[in-house]
Parts: sequence; structure tokens; C-alpha cells
Amino acid sequence: MPGLLRGVARTAVVAGTATAVSNRVSRRQQGRWAQQEYQEAPPQSAPAAPPAPVPSADDMSGRIDQLKQLGELKSQGVLTEAEFEEQKRRILG
Repeated sequence: MPGLLRGVARTAVVAGTATAVSNRVSRRQQGRWAQQEYQEAPPQSAPAAPPAPVPSADDMSGRIDQLKQLGELKSQGVLTEAEFEEQKRRILG
């Protein structure tokens, strides 16, 4: 039974990480497209500098939630220290 629980927990962590990475890639690509459209558009008056990318609150809260879940899994003994550090590194980029 503990092996099954560890497998389920690991799958949940990997799925959460994959979702976070996928969302980040989508937002980054949308930003690139928006910047490309901005550069291709003819200037109307004084060109304004494009806004600096700011991490969204949803992205940060999602990362915090994932880190909390990782901490709980580690404290329950589901994840080893090495697995915890690896997943934490992936979440934080």
C-alpha cells in the first residue's frame, strides 16, 4: 500500500509540474506574439516602451500551492530529500 501511495503522490506532483510548465510556456508564447504584433504595428505617435513582464498572481499562487504540496509529501515520507529538491527546482524554474 505505501508503494501505491508513493506512486500516486509522485504522479500528482509530476502532473502539477507539467501543468505549471505548460501554462508558463503558453503565457510566454502569447507575450512573444504580442510583442511581435507591437513591433510590426506602425507607430501612431511617440512610441511607448513595452511593459516589463510581471509574473501573474495566479502563476505565483500556483507555485506556492505546489511547494506546499511538496512539503506535505516530504513530511509524510512519500518523497525523499532528493526527490523533493528536484521537484522544487523544477517548480521554481
